[in-house]
Amino acid sequence: MSAHCQLTGARPGFGNRVSHSHRFDPNIQRKRYWLPSEGRHVRLTLSVRAIRTVDAIGVEAAVARIRARGVRV
Repeated sequence: MSAHCQLTGARPGFGNRVSHSHRFDPNIQRKRYWLPSEGRHVRLTLSVRAIRTVDAIGVEAAVARIRARGVRV
């Protein structure tokens, strides 16, 4: 599983205050949502911040944003 969010694009960051092997990883989760317009479930790889965004705007709008970024759902 790649460590990036499909909705926000959050990726691991790197810092210079720790050793070279440490990364600042976003809290990435795989979550399954029901997409009523297509009559199927979709599994999204989202950061926890993006999960809260999906709860606020709805899954249809979130999938539209993901597809606008060019990611296949």
